[in-house]
Amino acid sequence: MSSPIDSPYLVPLDGGLKIKALTSQPPDDVPGKKRCKKNLAEEIDYLDELQRRLYAEDRRALLIIFQAMDAAGKDSTIRAVMTGIDPSGCQVFSFKQPSKLELDHDFLWRTTRALPERGRIGIFNRSYYEETLVVRVHPEYLESQRINLPPELNDLWQQRFASIRQFEQHLALNGTVILKFWLNVSKEEQRMRFLSRLNEAHKHWKFSIKDVEERAHWDDYMKAYHETLAATSKPWAPWYAIPADNKPYMRWQVAKIIRKTLQSMAPQYPQVDKDELQQFNQMRHLLEHETSSS
Repeated sequence: MSSPIDSPYLVPLDGGLKIKALTSQPPDDVPGKKRCKKNLAEEIDYLDELQRRLYAEDRRALLIIFQAMDAAGKDSTIRAVMTGIDPSGCQVFSFKQPSKLELDHDFLWRTTRALPERGRIGIFNRSYYEETLVVRVHPEYLESQRINLPPELNDLWQQRFASIRQFEQHLALNGTVILKFWLNVSKEEQRMRFLSRLNEAHKHWKFSIKDVEERAHWDDYMKAYHETLAATSKPWAPWYAIPADNKPYMRWQVAKIIRKTLQSMAPQYPQVDKDELQQFNQMRHLLEHETSSS
């Protein structure tokens, strides 16, 4: 299993998280928008080569999970960071309201079906963590899951934390490196982004009345995120809480952590043995001396 990348945004691995210590704002000395975009472009250049090596090596996979409040920038970050990456080696899945078929299985089933194959980068836009976030804030959703609930509802979340930790450790032991990003947007910045969607016609399609209604549960969501991140940030599946009020800076930081993770994995192009190399030399000789037919 790989080790977490050192970062100021790494969530403590021992459960000692203080949610109020996490900031939605970048540092005071953050570069300007143009510099952040240039830094992002440089990271993408590195990512392109590293992804090619991962795909060719075909021995391990990288799973990247994004969780955030609405309007934090999940979609745009995935689009910006993965621009230029060979689509044959990258898979993106979005998980919204579960279907009837998905509700007929355990809460990990629908995401397990979408795990990346060896050699590929898999991206989850939301994930099984919805079951300890949205469902925790709205426990009425449990009725549609038709499960036997423990006498104390808090025990259910602890059971799910345990299931997630064991599941992620199983993946890590079998060659899947896991990165998890919480894009930490402030309530005020979310308000401004919602207003932008209302005030600009080309953004109307992004707006949902339900998203605004969910703001009434902001404190409950922060509590759910706090306990989820504290319980599930582990060496084999670390969380990174990225400041999301500044989108260019956020995207750069996400790309940098992904790039550093792939570098630590050090994927290599496969090497051919001596017999294959001799055959290759013969084929090269044939091709170099081949004459085109008239």
